[in-house]
Amino acid sequence: MDLNSLFFLVGEATLQTLVMVFASAFFSLVLGLPLGILLCVTDPRGGIMPKPLLNQVLTRIVNALRSFPFLILMIILFPLSRIIIGTSIGTQATIVPLSIAAAPFVARIIETSLKEVDPGVIQAARAMGSSNFQIIFKVLLPEAMPSLVSGVTLTIINLIGYSAMAGAIGGGGLGDLAIRYGYQRFRPEVMAVSVVVILLLVEIIQFAGSRIGSSLLSKR
Repeated sequence: MDLNSLFFLVGEATLQTLVMVFASAFFSLVLGLPLGILLCVTDPRGGIMPKPLLNQVLTRIVNALRSFPFLILMIILFPLSRIIIGTSIGTQATIVPLSIAAAPFVARIIETSLKEVDPGVIQAARAMGSSNFQIIFKVLLPEAMPSLVSGVTLTIINLIGYSAMAGAIGGGGLGDLAIRYGYQRFRPEVMAVSVVVILLLVEIIQFAGSRIGSSLLSKR
């Protein structure tokens, strides 16, 4: 394999990985944000709207989804990917299981971040006559934003790892490139380049997330 072909393959696989990771990060946030908020506000131990039964049901659902190994979950969700996307393999199809796998992780991160907000701030907002809706969206979420950014950064990094594993069963991206061209065709240089690119993506995303989180923290 010449250098130009290698660069083309790596570039294409990197683009596929970025599409998978950021699309699934967006959809996992869409699914996980309301779930995380509900877990926080319905907590019988300090939630602003304690609902023990609902909280227990949501907790069991999140724990059950988080306990599934990603590869098994991806196989289980093949039919759902086929219904939504029209196929169960490829970059677009992989977004479905990636989003669902990351959603409970996002929910737990959001729940934890919201619970770290100083109770005194919530009490002050309540004393000023704020409704539960206002407390959630004007107090809890803004106050927890630096922690939320760190959590989203960690989610994106985990999704990079998940996307690499998805390559083992036709998910596309850098993981697929490393397995099909590196491992199966005995080209260690392809596998090495794929791993280096994945490490670079992790470093860049971690750096960007840390900078954004620090910036938000300094403005509080």
